[in-house]
Amino acid sequence: MSSLPTYRWRLAPDGYATRRQLRARGLRPGGQGGAAQLERPRRRRGPLVAYLYRVDLAKPVRPMTPAKWAALAKANAARRLCRECGRDAGYVIPAALGMCVPCAYPEGSCDGIAA
Repeated sequence: MSSLPTYRWRLAPDGYATRRQLRARGLRPGGQGGAAQLERPRRRRGPLVAYLYRVDLAKPVRPMTPAKWAALAKANAARRLCRECGRDAGYVIPAALGMCVPCAYPEGSCDGIAA
């Protein structure tokens, strides 16, 4: 059992927000631990639990630096590169395939799909 105050879905008091709600306001938790938790009941499984953070202790989101933008662009480019043929697929390659669609299904491929 958690020692945090627990609120039902949509019944949390003002002044608390989830990570997503903080981010929508341009804020981040800023090192604070969860101040409360929110429970959303489900029919067949246990409830979904989300931590709530105090809005007054939240800090502004750190701005992206040029180095972070470059690292993000490099990571996204790597997700588009086919390991089999080495071409840019033009889309994010599905993790289940691990390669572009023409390489995964060569019998049904069409020239120009992964150009």
